[in-house]
Amino acid sequence: MNEPILLNLPKKVDDFDSAVDTGWEMLRSSEPLNRLFYAASAVGDFSLIWHILNVTQKIISPKRGRSVVRLAILLGIESLIVNQGIKRLFRRSRPEIGTSSHPHKLRQPATSSFPSGHASSAVLAASLLSDSSAAAPFFKMVAAVVATSRLHVRAHHASDVIAGALVGWFFAKLARSLQSL
Repeated sequence: MNEPILLNLPKKVDDFDSAVDTGWEMLRSSEPLNRLFYAASAVGDFSLIWHILNVTQKIISPKRGRSVVRLAILLGIESLIVNQGIKRLFRRSRPEIGTSSHPHKLRQPATSSFPSGHASSAVLAASLLSDSSAAAPFFKMVAAVVATSRLHVRAHHASDVIAGALVGWFFAKLARSLQSL
């Protein structure tokens, strides 16, 4: 039976992640930041925040019609490709919690750490929700908080979040180009 090819990231990526994690450590002792980032991480699970904002924008701006269904479908496709496709190519463990435990409840994912699905869906959703919307800065801020939350709660390394954001950006560009066909 053939084993799947699993890729490992270069040591320089681990060094980068270690430096970012060390620099971020002092922020993890802030209870207001913990509440913000743990909540953001939780509502990012299963793209919940993006589905809520998608429907809310439809209620506020009824002319967005098919875009609600379109974004929901795109988030499902993105999740499938990232979680069942890309993550299976990489053997990357999640960051170690260290001596302290998580100060708030957190769902523990079972997939590879690379790339961050939260970051990918956040950038995809925020990009598409921002199209022709006065709320674009809000959507982008929420995406930044959700993506960054994964570093803060130690669910992902910094490079996982960056890679996830790039994957989300790529999916948004692809969705826009397919729509213009």
